[in-house]
Amino acid sequence: MPEEPKRAPGPILLLGAPGVGKGTQAKELMASWGIPQISTGDLLRENKQSGTELGLAAKQLMEAGRLVPDELVNQMVAVRLEAPDTVRGYILDGFPRTLGQANWVDAHIATEPKALPIVAVSIRVEYTQLLRRITGRRNCPVCGSIYNIYLQPPKVDELCDLDGTPLVRRSDDTEEVFEERMRTYDSLTAPVVEHYRALGRFEEVDGEQPVSAVTASVMAAVMRLRG
Repeated sequence: MPEEPKRAPGPILLLGAPGVGKGTQAKELMASWGIPQISTGDLLRENKQSGTELGLAAKQLMEAGRLVPDELVNQMVAVRLEAPDTVRGYILDGFPRTLGQANWVDAHIATEPKALPIVAVSIRVEYTQLLRRITGRRNCPVCGSIYNIYLQPPKVDELCDLDGTPLVRRSDDTEEVFEERMRTYDSLTAPVVEHYRALGRFEEVDGEQPVSAVTASVMAAVMRLRG
């Protein structure tokens, strides 16, 4: 694991299509830099479970089958950014997802004295490789072991190495679902990428390297963007 740089990393937006390994990289960065990961999905769950005013408002909307508006999500993020563990930096996960959210969070951070602006790093993996990562996933329903028929296959086709149980595939690990997720990701994220690229705060790294090499690349990109 790379040594922790002396400078604080500040807020980091980690981007990447489904299957690139953002979750894995977020954990590595959290361990290396000692900063939290801020996920809007987690914030929604925590606010609903805690019964906060924001959580109750979100719950009512979701139960009525409506999307939680940006304004409500923004408020949850604003509250989370006041926590003391965000002083040195944090990793944004799933936010900002739209250009409107990006403009809001940039303006919000700019109101904080001495706050560093967001830098965005995108993990790039070729489409064919992503498709193999997603559609090749299999798991054992008995012991929970995870395989990939293309990248990490079991010794016997479609059977668990540990107990011989037939492996199963999640219903959403299909090419059709993956293609739809990619279309959604591209349409939402493209304006966010261009926003940070235009500000000179965007870099892309090769996500097809070993995990540790990707981590080192992301950390180096963040420090370059910090100047």
